[in-house]
Amino acid sequence: MPIPDALLRSARSSFDLTEASHQASLTALTESLLALPDLSPEELADVARAADAPLELRIAAKLVDSRRVLQASRRALKIGVVFAMWGERNRLRPRSAENPHGEDSLRVKLQQLAWATQGTAIDWTLYAVDDGDPDDSGQLAAEIAERDPLGDKVRVLWLARALPAASGPLANLKSADDSRKGGAVVYGCMQALAEGADAVVYTDADGSVHLGQIGLLLRPFLDEGAPVVLGNRKHPEAVLVKQEGRWGIGIKVLRHMQRMVGQAIFSRGILDTQAAFKLYEAELLRQIIAEPTVYDFSFDTDWILAAIARGERLATVPFAFIDSAAESASISQGPMTTWETLLKGLVQAVRKHGVPHSEAMARVLDEEIRDSRDLDLLIHHLPLELEAVADERLGDPAVMSPERLQAWIRERKQSA
Repeated sequence: MPIPDALLRSARSSFDLTEASHQASLTALTESLLALPDLSPEELADVARAADAPLELRIAAKLVDSRRVLQASRRALKIGVVFAMWGERNRLRPRSAENPHGEDSLRVKLQQLAWATQGTAIDWTLYAVDDGDPDDSGQLAAEIAERDPLGDKVRVLWLARALPAASGPLANLKSADDSRKGGAVVYGCMQALAEGADAVVYTDADGSVHLGQIGLLLRPFLDEGAPVVLGNRKHPEAVLVKQEGRWGIGIKVLRHMQRMVGQAIFSRGILDTQAAFKLYEAELLRQIIAEPTVYDFSFDTDWILAAIARGERLATVPFAFIDSAAESASISQGPMTTWETLLKGLVQAVRKHGVPHSEAMARVLDEEIRDSRDLDLLIHHLPLELEAVADERLGDPAVMSPERLQAWIRERKQSA
């Protein structure tokens, strides 16, 4: 059955995370598509992948797919959904003249989860964890939850109140000030597991990922028994609206180094390690977080490597993602501070988990990248060897070896 032309024409070509009417319009379009009894998944996918498909329709297609998965499942499941908060007071509040980047993100997440799971066998709890935020995002989240009809589906947690810990996953974290997202996510997962979650999904505090898509993560978990399901924004069928322009041309250098060190991940075709839309089965997650390698932004690769080291199967799924860049931590803290954390954490994790990696490249990072200032010297420059290299060849030492990279890094330092 073809999608009515009027429905196609009504679909928006843009989407504003700060605009409540856009959220409502997306839900209405999704419901209209779900109401077409003869619209097959294949037909909807074909229309959504067309070059001229409106953005709203492409996102709605993901939500339709997810909702159908959840409606078809007869297995009762408890899902914990975890996110960390640091500097999130603006995005937690609605947009206003005084708060132009407000997303009303907590209430929107509650509405999305309630919509996706209505009338299904899926139960869920949202865990919002304050990561030592000096502005106390946790208190604002608690106030919002108290006023919301779905507030009983939220657990607001403060990492600082769980520290110091004499034992358990947080034992090696001295204070909330030493956490950079990872500690808060670990704590949220601990609470979800303690309350009987069968699986845990983690996301970000902003609205970049519509949580109505959780069925996309649950399909491989339910149908194939995959204990780890990773969202993939780089898949051809993903919907990605992202401000890549904030990186300099030297991002290819950083990715080349990252993929050499993390070859155990990237050789499996897992290219989107930082997507904040992942699912872990409860028992495996319990093992992974028992002794975290890091408590910072690099926890994603630590957990993936822990699963790989255990021989677990990892599934990937394309999903829709709209960048929420205006209040992003990578902007406020500096992108190279984030990349320093990602690279250094990856080196720690590959060594701890004993997975295949380029130790030569890891040593170059040890010796040459003291802090983010060294990466600042690289990000706007590109060696000749990498100029015309396609993305899929990044990480191949035959393209540019660790030894040659080290020489180039030293040249950049001397010319700075």
